[in-house]
Amino acid sequence: MLSEGELFTGPDPDEMRDFFRKKTKNLVNKLTTVSKAVSELINDGNYIAVGGFGMVRLPTAVLLEIVRQKKKNLGFSGHTATLDCAILVAGKTFNKCDISYVIGLEAFGIPKQTRKYFETEVNYTEWTNAALAWRYKAAAMGLSFIPIRTMMGTDTAKYSAAKEITCPFTDKKYLAVPALYPDVAIIHVHEADIYGNSHIRGITVSDQDLARAAKRVIITSERILPTEFFRNNPENTTIPFYLVDAVIEVPFGSYPGNMPYEYFLDSDYIRNWIEAEKDVEEYKTFINKNIFECKNFYDYLNVNGGFEKMKMLRNIEYMIDNKKGN
Repeated sequence: MLSEGELFTGPDPDEMRDFFRKKTKNLVNKLTTVSKAVSELINDGNYIAVGGFGMVRLPTAVLLEIVRQKKKNLGFSGHTATLDCAILVAGKTFNKCDISYVIGLEAFGIPKQTRKYFETEVNYTEWTNAALAWRYKAAAMGLSFIPIRTMMGTDTAKYSAAKEITCPFTDKKYLAVPALYPDVAIIHVHEADIYGNSHIRGITVSDQDLARAAKRVIITSERILPTEFFRNNPENTTIPFYLVDAVIEVPFGSYPGNMPYEYFLDSDYIRNWIEAEKDVEEYKTFINKNIFECKNFYDYLNVNGGFEKMKMLRNIEYMIDNKKGN
């Protein structure tokens, strides 16, 4: 089988090992601001990947700031990417994408302008969600590829950049998917300390592999905790400090997405986004109001209901009747 897709990132493990060998692993205070993290760690032309899953644990503050700072010509990993993808499209920030699950905003529908952007301005290569996860896994293991059986015999494989190989032990056929080493990973977590030790409650999806695969890691966290939270309970360390380059405390940082055990997604906001994308002028007005006219993430929260809205979404997550819980 010959695949036709373009490979956007190099899978050379020795090149990456050399980079990681030289990366500082000092235990230093990495607290910063969203603006500085985006300005200093994300460059035009970089390849970025976002943690979480669909609308769960979105690092919204960083995504909005990427658009606000007008980053361009990025590569983007479309691994379970929904609203994160739509936000980055709003600024036309990326022009190449490894796609597996993109454009659709879950059960809410297809955002029209986002789809049009992919049809006209994005160079993409196709994968499945599992294949992209295995690509992170290969990178986290320090390999150049990993053999898989998903996608075999499908058109997805044809439009990917995978290569068919034969097992030297059994003569069985496999697809070799190349390691994916992003320049920058952006991950939202429940708790972190000032050094970057991070804790995710519930499903981690591919975030542990993603943090190990990326050259630079930006963590946004619902809260900053004392290091003793990790030191006294090592099992709390989902992502260790030496992988992390920047830490920012961003309460309600996944809004309008869901943060498990913290707050539910804002379904009204998602519907408004879908509706705005139906008309070019309404879409421009919506994006200006929600991104460019907000000087930071807290402005954005205030524009969309502020603390009162966040409390309502928290009650929904906790299954508290909002009529009785206010």
